[in-house]
Amino acid sequence: MAAAALVGSALEWYDFYLYGTAAALVFNRIIFTNSNPTVATMAAFATFAIGYFIRPLGGLIFGRLGDRMGRKSVLVLTLLVMGFSTVLMAVIPTYGQVGVWSPIILVLLRAIQGIGAGAEFGGASILSVEHANSRVRGLQGAWPAVGVYLGLLMASGAFALVTQLPEDQFLAWGWRLPFAASIVVIGVALFIRLRLTESPAFLDVQATDETTHQAASVRDVFRFEWRGMLTLIGMQTPQNVIAYLNLTFIAAYLTGTLKMSKSVGPIAVTIATATALLTLPLFGVLSDRIGRKPVILFGIGFSGVFVFPYFWLIDHTQATWGVTIAVTASVGIGIGAMFGPQAAYFSELFTNRSRFTGLAFSREVAGALSGGLTPLIAVALVSAASGQSWLVAAFVLATCVFGFIVTLVGPETRGRNLRAMTVRELEQSTGTFVD
Repeated sequence: MAAAALVGSALEWYDFYLYGTAAALVFNRIIFTNSNPTVATMAAFATFAIGYFIRPLGGLIFGRLGDRMGRKSVLVLTLLVMGFSTVLMAVIPTYGQVGVWSPIILVLLRAIQGIGAGAEFGGASILSVEHANSRVRGLQGAWPAVGVYLGLLMASGAFALVTQLPEDQFLAWGWRLPFAASIVVIGVALFIRLRLTESPAFLDVQATDETTHQAASVRDVFRFEWRGMLTLIGMQTPQNVIAYLNLTFIAAYLTGTLKMSKSVGPIAVTIATATALLTLPLFGVLSDRIGRKPVILFGIGFSGVFVFPYFWLIDHTQATWGVTIAVTASVGIGIGAMFGPQAAYFSELFTNRSRFTGLAFSREVAGALSGGLTPLIAVALVSAASGQSWLVAAFVLATCVFGFIVTLVGPETRGRNLRAMTVRELEQSTGTFVD
């Protein structure tokens, strides 16, 4: 199950992260060309945000299906929706070829991709955690997170290769190759996911027709599970901001503001991601030992304290080594501590009847409010500060303070009974380690 969750998630998120890099390096030059460079970059990141704004809809639709039809079926559906929209991006015409239709097509494909992504991590996380022994959920739940960063590693590695092409060849056809390779991604991921088994917790819901054991209605999810939803959104916010600061904005900042080589960003992200592959399961294991909250609070606190040194390293060295150290520490330590225990923590926030809907929808609301807007906000703040980074650093610090407070007052969930059907039963089971 761990291998399937890791590989399936990696292959799925390879597709999604391709867009973030392309938005920073390509789409602002061949699709959004009828404007000045800053506006073009903001337009490219605006389409990145569109995918996030529509993801809560995907989380609600597929989350509801996941609570009614099962986790496995939904993961197959999200793969097909997301995968084929990414493949079609490989053949999208440029602005010079079809004019305004080029950004329209891109926005449409991005929206479809976002709907598919709306339940991807939630489904993979739930399936992994519900299959795991209660004492190792942090470790087992870390594998989908490792898969996310393995997918990022594949995407950034692919772009690191194609950015070595001459400029005209890269913009003409080289950037399309990683998107076209998604057809292979779809086939491999589909093979893996069709072989998965359904989770024991979902089978508990499916096995009885009693009203209390059926999947909760959407209204009941919002009525009874709102505390878990708000906790998730608050905790997810700083992780989203830090992630997309590193994964999308920094590439545009390095090339557009600091005038560094276009290969520096992908190289730094590739090294940082390789580091995260090691730290994510370690933080997951630590959360099994000392609890979810202490580990997540450390990650948020580190990210807030480190953001000014982060930009100091980048701005003052303007060298590949300085950028790499900054991005690697931010991703490997800050995001590693927040993201590693996340699947277990979020799954333990919700009852068995509402888990997929509550987790997927809340997580994507947080993504729409923070992750999708972060690159756009950051570009605007750099422009407002006349090319300086201090406003972006202040923005990141503010989100970390917010997330730290929300997580601090939220519940500890380690050891909860994932088969609990009511919120009261779930809360009372904290620390019982029932499988």
